[in-house]
Amino acid sequence: MPSRPKEQVTSTATPPTAVRLRWLCAIAAATFLPAIGYHYVGEEAIFPLSSLEMWYHGEWLQKTIYGGLVHHTPLFNWLIIVAADIVGWQHMLAVARAITIAATCATALVVAGLAWVLYADRALAAFAALLYLTLADVLFYRGWLAYVDPLFALLTAAAVAALWIACVRGRAGWLWTAAIALALAILAKSLTAYVFYGLAALVLLASDRGYRAFLLSPASWLAHAAMLLFPLAWAYLVPGTGSQGSRLVGDILAKLTPPDFAEYLIKLVAYPAEAALRLAPALLLAGYFLWRRETRLAGDDGRHARIALWIAAVNFLPYWLAPQSAIRYLMPLYPYAALGLAWIIWKAGARALLTAQRWLIAMIALKLVLALIAFPVYQQYYRGASFEKVARQILERTAGQPLYITNDSASGLSVAAHIDLLRLPAAPLTRPPAHWESGFVVAYTPDAALGTVVQQYRLGGTAMYLLCRGTACGGRR
Repeated sequence: MPSRPKEQVTSTATPPTAVRLRWLCAIAAATFLPAIGYHYVGEEAIFPLSSLEMWYHGEWLQKTIYGGLVHHTPLFNWLIIVAADIVGWQHMLAVARAITIAATCATALVVAGLAWVLYADRALAAFAALLYLTLADVLFYRGWLAYVDPLFALLTAAAVAALWIACVRGRAGWLWTAAIALALAILAKSLTAYVFYGLAALVLLASDRGYRAFLLSPASWLAHAAMLLFPLAWAYLVPGTGSQGSRLVGDILAKLTPPDFAEYLIKLVAYPAEAALRLAPALLLAGYFLWRRETRLAGDDGRHARIALWIAAVNFLPYWLAPQSAIRYLMPLYPYAALGLAWIIWKAGARALLTAQRWLIAMIALKLVLALIAFPVYQQYYRGASFEKVARQILERTAGQPLYITNDSASGLSVAAHIDLLRLPAAPLTRPPAHWESGFVVAYTPDAALGTVVQQYRLGGTAMYLLCRGTACGGRR
């Protein structure tokens, strides 16, 4: 029996429905939930630890670690403090992770909402959200890790989305929504929210005459003037926050410090490659369909997708060209990359969509294997579960004696977070004072100026040392 022509096979393919895509979004979001029970990863302890210190000392504006001021804005800490105070501080890491996961899922909703405003297509909106949730960097790592970046990405992306919706609908009220989101983004992390927002505004200005007229209107100037005044109001009207502005500016300037020239050349080559991998499989699928000419960005139909991709590309340039930058700084542009790439894949046709759907389902399945089996085994037998074990051993060894810490490595922060919880209602650990007679210090390396090594601990591939001084050594000096 002769096979059917290719054209007939193509015509019978049907794209996934909005309902099916929403279910896939829900499943992708659910794969983040096992992470709530993981042990500390990397420098995750920074925010739970500093939040505990702020709560213990009744401090809402100044972030501290080991008793020292960090000069960072405190929005993420506020969220952790409020939630941990309700569910119990023993769950502070789970709380921080839950906030991160909620921010990730909310960002997917921002992508879907903006896609709906632009295209009025529920299925395409759900597909764009799914594409965001299954970006490799979001799905496997950044989407659940208890760093501030996902919250910052949510607020910055929401500000840009509100700006775009304001342009589409010609309503200044959306600009004030953008102003609120931008202010919260700065309170969450950094003044670089202005960079993302400003470059997005320039793209919108250049892309459409109607947008240009709206963005240059008096109502727009007023709203944007208020946005620019917020950091000054925070620094000068809120007591004790002036140093945070200096730190925010200092962090940006530090990234512009030139490294070794050879390292910079390597970074220029490696950074785009790493970014492309972290945007897989969406970027690879869209690139393939464009290469096969199954879809195209030209014409009025692709205008919104082009704008979204320009917003992502223009915001990528400063981080690519900056002498020092990490891939996680790119998170606020992920939603716009996902939005543009989703349209490219969507317009490639039903067969292309089914191919993409299979890839996304495979990503979700792989995530489930890693989340439920591989990573818990890694943490149990190599690095993760040992943090609490070492914390208990240190408390047992130092019972009743003054205990300090100088180890601010990822392992040191994780162990300190466990120690602080285990010894509540005693005060959190601090660095040793200038003059002290007797006690113990958790150190990163042996340091005779601090004390004698009484115990060495192994945490995966790193070591941690317990030093003692004075009568606390029990006969040892």
